[in-house]
Amino acid sequence: MSAVNADGVTLTLAPTSAPSALTDIPTFKNSGNLTPDFYAVNTMQPPYQPSGNKPASGGNANLADPANPSALPPQTNQHIGDLLNNAGVSWAWYSGAWGTAVSAAQNNTANVIYGANLSSPNFQPHHQPLNYFADLAPGTDNRAKHLVDGGLNGSEFIKQIDAGALPQVAFYKPQGNLNERAGYTDVAQGDPHIADVISHLQKSPQWVNMVVIITYDENGGFWDDVAPPKGDRWGPGSRIPAIIVSPFAKKGFVDHTQYDTTSILRFITHRFNLPTLPSLAARDSALVANGGQAMGDLTNALDLDK
Repeated sequence: MSAVNADGVTLTLAPTSAPSALTDIPTFKNSGNLTPDFYAVNTMQPPYQPSGNKPASGGNANLADPANPSALPPQTNQHIGDLLNNAGVSWAWYSGAWGTAVSAAQNNTANVIYGANLSSPNFQPHHQPLNYFADLAPGTDNRAKHLVDGGLNGSEFIKQIDAGALPQVAFYKPQGNLNERAGYTDVAQGDPHIADVISHLQKSPQWVNMVVIITYDENGGFWDDVAPPKGDRWGPGSRIPAIIVSPFAKKGFVDHTQYDTTSILRFITHRFNLPTLPSLAARDSALVANGGQAMGDLTNALDLDK
């Protein structure tokens, strides 16, 4: 029995599975963290601390135990940081509570990392994409420059905003209790935080040249009711909110361009005239092959002639 049905998309139910989700949680013939051709799916943990996996006993405290089956090996594919470095464009990934999480891992007090502790700040290692790449490993100059502590409640990130010291490209991931994800936090905590960050950005001396894009993970867990267009095996996925706040944002305008989360990376590559990431080229090719269109790069939502 194949793990995927004849449509090439839906998973094959296990013989013992409930026939409908209305009666019980379905189970599948093959359910794991890796596909048969070794793509990582579901939650795989970073190979470096802070990680959801502890270091190996007696091993390097900066690493996750590589023998743990949920630890993803260090990745070597080209990522957006590589393109920015090659072009001499300054950038940083600011992670809320990063410093606290690193300290907890180093001092073996990482109850906010290992296991299912949901207390504040609920740091989530698997929400830190650049901590999976070998060229950003602990001890590298690349890591020291670009994986930055955003501080508790974004305090260090806000200091950089107020000082007008943000790099040309800045990513900010709020700590877990502020990310509005259904199940362990709420909108009442996250919305005021994002509003406060935006307020600081609008008062920043860098604001006149700024485009801010706010987006979410799976619409906070509240699923879309419209099937996405067919692309490659990974998506596009369900629709999620995206808010553009900028002096360049078009006003009184409804944009019908098709976007997805990767449109943010497309915009960055457009803005700095960078090469196309291979993963984005593959997504566009799959969309076109299935009768769709390539994703937009957000520029149609902006008036860049100002």
